[in-house]
Amino acid sequence: RILKTYFVRATAYSSTPDQTDDTPCLTATGYDVCGGTKNVIAANFYINGYRVPFGTLIRIPEIYGEKIFVVEDRMNARYTNNIDIWFPERSLAREFGAKSVTIEIVEES
Repeated sequence: RILKTYFVRATAYSSTPDQTDDTPCLTATGYDVCGGTKNVIAANFYINGYRVPFGTLIRIPEIYGEKIFVVEDRMNARYTNNIDIWFPERSLAREFGAKSVTIEIVEES
């Protein structure tokens, strides 16, 4: 069930200190993306005046169909109305690049 849709800029990142911080495998929630099984995104967009909550489930249907992503991380505050998709390898993140996409909120945390 789709709760809301948003048009955002989607970029990609991987677990390297120059793209994250000195704990590149840990998200803002403490989730270990390097050893985990979730499809993780960092998000900087707002729902009802508040930053999208951690744990919110989204889909990016035009790229990934029914695949579910979980908001487990944040981006730098200067990036608003953005999502950042985590990839296990830097080359995959670079290949993804940047796209304007419609996302679907399927569950809010």
